[in-house]
Amino acid sequence: MTEPTFADRLRVLREECGLSLRGLARLTFYGKSYLHELETGAKVPTPHVARQLDQVLRAGGELVALATVRPGFRRREFVAAAGLAAALPHTLLSHGRQLGPATPGRLAERTARLRRLDNYLGGGDTRQAYAAEVESTSRLIRDGSYSEAVGRQLLAILAEQAQLAGWAAFDAGAQRNAHRLYRTSLAAARDVDDPALAGNALALLAYQQLTLGDRAVDLASAACDAASAAATPGVRGLLHLRAAWAHAVSGDADTADRHLGVGTACLAEHDDRPEPDWVYWVDQTEGQIMTGRCWTALHRPVRAIPVLEQVLASFDDTYARDKALYLSWLADAYLDANEVEKACDIAVTAVRLAGGVASIRPGQRLDALLRRLEPYAALPCVAELRALVAELIKSPGLTAEAKSGSP
Repeated sequence: MTEPTFADRLRVLREECGLSLRGLARLTFYGKSYLHELETGAKVPTPHVARQLDQVLRAGGELVALATVRPGFRRREFVAAAGLAAALPHTLLSHGRQLGPATPGRLAERTARLRRLDNYLGGGDTRQAYAAEVESTSRLIRDGSYSEAVGRQLLAILAEQAQLAGWAAFDAGAQRNAHRLYRTSLAAARDVDDPALAGNALALLAYQQLTLGDRAVDLASAACDAASAAATPGVRGLLHLRAAWAHAVSGDADTADRHLGVGTACLAEHDDRPEPDWVYWVDQTEGQIMTGRCWTALHRPVRAIPVLEQVLASFDDTYARDKALYLSWLADAYLDANEVEKACDIAVTAVRLAGGVASIRPGQRLDALLRRLEPYAALPCVAELRALVAELIKSPGLTAEAKSGSP
């Protein structure tokens, strides 16, 4: 898989902000031709230039990280380049135990930067580093001295970090650790009376239960109830989309459709309140993807295929894990439509994207698809797909370790 580059992401982020090169030049005071050379890779940005462009385009540290990535970097080096190798939160105590009001903001910015690594890396790459953040912030809370207001902010950040670390553990197949971290997050969110964060913790627990084959509609509904109507549109949208997924997996098409309607409507709302950073990725594209996934799970290919094809046509290959997963659902939908060759063609693309990604989930999805293809084993396209999976997905499927939930 091709790693994301500074040049590629600079262009995409500029376009997402609705800026021309000339418009970006006005905001940054760099020349239009120089910015064009950065976008084409003809020139390499200095750290100062990368920081300024990152701030203007609200990239959350992503451009700063990519500016330090040289050709040939391994994924784990990319993690370090993005700031994971920097001093952990508890080292703020090195000059005394007192923590001022600026400390939570610094940790929130760091957490936001690390969160964006999940766009490009699997949980196998980020799991240990994210868990170290949780442990370090816990130590900071335990050993530091601070006001009640600062303490509440630190605990809220811990809740966010535990959700992030839990997601990485889930993605890597360490299910016991994921469950423990989600529970840690839920307790911290309730302690600071943050219903949105608590709702997200419940939604993540529900998502994990579904993946492990358990029914989760009650947890998913509790997540929506916990956040309440007072939550921001992005939060409500995310929780209703996840509730839709839980009901779709259970086979309840009517309730799934109702939650999809509420979720997508929320994402179209305009609200002056800032969204929490942990839903920065939730947008109408996410709504389309979940809609397609739900109708696939409900075996309604006529509804699923057009939605998934439309959204995946412009989905960036640099988000390899996620695109591979979404393509696997599209392949499933085509199989439901009895288009076996088309399903295999799409699965081949998914396999090529997933090769080398440090996540167990693409392998799980592709294993499930291959099992569905067993009645068609004599077809050349199925044999070719099986051979490619064996070649590129080194550890496909749910391993014994992941099944047991071992760390």
